[in-house]
Amino acid sequence: MHMRPLMIDLTGKKVVIIGGGEVGARKARFFAPAAEVTVISRSFSPHLSGIDVKRIPRDIRDLPDGKIRALLDGAFAVVAATPDPSLNNRIGTLCREKGILFNNASGDTGDLLIPSVIAGDHFLLALSTEGESPAVSRFLREHLQSTLPELDRMVALQGRLRKYLLDIEPDSRKRKDIVIKVLHDPSVWVALAKSEEGAWQIIEEKYLQ
Repeated sequence: MHMRPLMIDLTGKKVVIIGGGEVGARKARFFAPAAEVTVISRSFSPHLSGIDVKRIPRDIRDLPDGKIRALLDGAFAVVAATPDPSLNNRIGTLCREKGILFNNASGDTGDLLIPSVIAGDHFLLALSTEGESPAVSRFLREHLQSTLPELDRMVALQGRLRKYLLDIEPDSRKRKDIVIKVLHDPSVWVALAKSEEGAWQIIEEKYLQ
């Protein structure tokens, strides 16, 4: 496959998920509330509770292609999350005809993969094995979360430091050197666990004199 990672602003974009089971709920949780999510299913799992989605109760298994196409109108992306691979593949064919990005939970691989995500207020990381091993993606996510619990604070601190250095240090190489040293300084990471100001004090004492 020729997959490439992209960060896309989903504001105002419609995502249609066909299948309201546990898998569909997990996909809905990934896209909502960033996108306008519609879930189409003959029944809806309790796992969808608390997720901001529009629900359309419909069994599409016996619908003709034309009516399924109508349900997909205006979609930026479609996720087929039914337990029937042949139905999912059929949905994928219709999406390709309409030029809609398609993710298949069970069946032929679509042109859209949904990664495992780690997010904070200041960062977003996406991990994927292109569908070969979701367990590895989960392992990497859990490893990063457990080994770098202060990552969000570090990103914010680095942003603050870069802005400060632009005002006091004209040499870009020196600025880069300070930023990297701070990032690799264990004492800064330890201090961040308590407060950003404590970490900033260490930076001032060690790198900004």
